[in-house]
Amino acid sequence: MMPSPYPLEHELQMRYYGDDHPGIGGKLRTSPEDFVVEEIPKPFTGTGPYLICTVTRRSWEHQHAIQEIAKRLGISRKRIGWAGTKDRNAVATHYISLYKVEADQVRALSFKDMTIEPVNRHQFGISLGDLEGNRFTISIRGCERENLTHLPGITETVQAGIPNYFGLQRFGAQKPITHRVGSAILRGEYREAVNIYIGDPFPHEDEEVKAARAAFRDTGDAREALHTLPVRLGFERAMLDHLSKHEGDHRGALKVLPPKLLTMFVSAWQSYLFNAAISDRFDRALPLHEPEAGDTLVYLNGRTDRATEKNLPTARQHIIRGRAMIAAFMPGGASISNPGPMEEYMLRLSEEAGIGSGAFREAAGYLECAFDGSIRPIVLRTEIHAETESDTARLTFTLPPGHYATSVCREFMKGDPVSLV
Repeated sequence: MMPSPYPLEHELQMRYYGDDHPGIGGKLRTSPEDFVVEEIPKPFTGTGPYLICTVTRRSWEHQHAIQEIAKRLGISRKRIGWAGTKDRNAVATHYISLYKVEADQVRALSFKDMTIEPVNRHQFGISLGDLEGNRFTISIRGCERENLTHLPGITETVQAGIPNYFGLQRFGAQKPITHRVGSAILRGEYREAVNIYIGDPFPHEDEEVKAARAAFRDTGDAREALHTLPVRLGFERAMLDHLSKHEGDHRGALKVLPPKLLTMFVSAWQSYLFNAAISDRFDRALPLHEPEAGDTLVYLNGRTDRATEKNLPTARQHIIRGRAMIAAFMPGGASISNPGPMEEYMLRLSEEAGIGSGAFREAAGYLECAFDGSIRPIVLRTEIHAETESDTARLTFTLPPGHYATSVCREFMKGDPVSLV
């Protein structure tokens, strides 16, 4: 393992790589076609009130794509379901469900750089996590040619297992603040959450926009910010419009955002804690595949067990043979009985930030979404095909739901996280 030298990755608790091989460098997403992702769906029932469509989009941000589809169909966003968000700077194909929408309505739609095609019907709406996985074909261009000799070694590392960090886009690829907004919501500091979302600038924004954001953060003048922020910043402007009509109602201003975006803020705080727990293991010189007493083990059939001093040798063998992986339970509203070392670390970190388990239950009531917490393996591993052409590396692999292709690319590149965006 090797520590990351990049402050942004330390800020997001992605503080280590899985091996010591030099990175191949390069740039991800020189064009959207360099990052192709295809969603692998679960089976559909073939009948029902939900129309299932494939959406293929190029350089569309997920939430804005959903918003535009809803607008063109003249329906509420709540009638559209999807299994997971996809990268913006990519060519992404995924599935959506449309409640009580006819195929001819969809076929009549036309978008620039996005197609939508009816393919099936289903008894149920698609919800987050309703997919088998995602298939990726990724080109990394402008690599350091002398380091491409390390490609086979890094490939072996990824196949054996790397840190299963939540990737940069989990926290906002252009503006990594979602975990901070989530932390503020969990503490009931709604004004702070609004100020972070509207007032914090994007690193590469126009100076005029940065100035408008800074002015709002300093003065809280929603009307002035509404006048100066460009129309393209639709979510920020919706919040400002609410504040201009309901002065001081920051709690209500947040609620004008799409519900799924709001829930992602709180989930991002849970993701931050999980990343921190993995990095803490490395701080303690504990490898990803080495269990310690109290660790949760997840087996291939979904069964879970707890590592103890007595069964550590057996647990170690199961992990070596690929029958089990070490996992951690991300804190939420549900109580964690008998927490292990990683759970204790995450709970302590959250409490130090002023967030207890009761905060997740309160946020669940506010956002109308449960944040019970969930279990997640600390290791990401996949079969991967890697090839080179000149100074380009091309990677092909499949990942299960909730795992990040950029975490795989990060391990190969070991470069500035901005090069992953």
